[in-house]
Amino acid sequence: MSCRGYIIHLKRATDRRRQAEAFAAMLPMSAELLEAVDGRAITAEALRERARRDLHSPRYPFPLAAGEIACFLSHRRAWQAIIDSGCDAGLIAEDDVAASSPDFLPLIDSVLAGIQRGDFVRFPMRERGERGPRVWGTGPLHVIEPYLPALNMQMQIVGREAARMLLAASEFFDRPVDSYVQLQWLHGARMLSARPIVIRELGGQLGGSVIHPRRRTLVDRLVHEVQRPLIRLAVRQANEQWRRKSA
Repeated sequence: MSCRGYIIHLKRATDRRRQAEAFAAMLPMSAELLEAVDGRAITAEALRERARRDLHSPRYPFPLAAGEIACFLSHRRAWQAIIDSGCDAGLIAEDDVAASSPDFLPLIDSVLAGIQRGDFVRFPMRERGERGPRVWGTGPLHVIEPYLPALNMQMQIVGREAARMLLAASEFFDRPVDSYVQLQWLHGARMLSARPIVIRELGGQLGGSVIHPRRRTLVDRLVHEVQRPLIRLAVRQANEQWRRKSA
């Protein structure tokens, strides 16, 4: 399956550029740095013209910070790049990701050998929080279909059709991109997760996060802690119902 790599890089984050270029160079496909949308460089009105409250159920309880909106728009830019490339799939990574295992390249090869154009395959940084049946692969190199995909978007391989579906369903959005892709019933892409863990995040060594989510009050944090398991359960149930209907 043909694939191109895209490393999402914020131009002003100069501390990350060398790492992003080194990571792109080690990938087994042609790769490029894809300029991220900068939440500081455009107006609040322009950032928020896509972000709407209470679009989908379960409700996301917080307004999106400018950095979260810009992050979502950056991933939309990457999904569009996959479509425009003419390739069957694209590897998308954040610019603070590094390989952490000798299985890194073999796992990418395994995913590219099994992925379908409607698949979105996550490369998580930890196994915690994802359980589901094995879809393909033998031994340590395999892919599962989690009952509820975990959060974080450090690295994925996205099929061309999955990119098209994600773009079509996210013209407007009401939550961060990692929470959005959990809503399989909304966009229709098959969400998968690769094993073993082969990446790590270097953000702490490269100046910290560039997203800067909104600071939450103590009340906000308490509401979040109460609502988080309820939201996770509701998303899982909606996904399972969608899977049964799609089977």
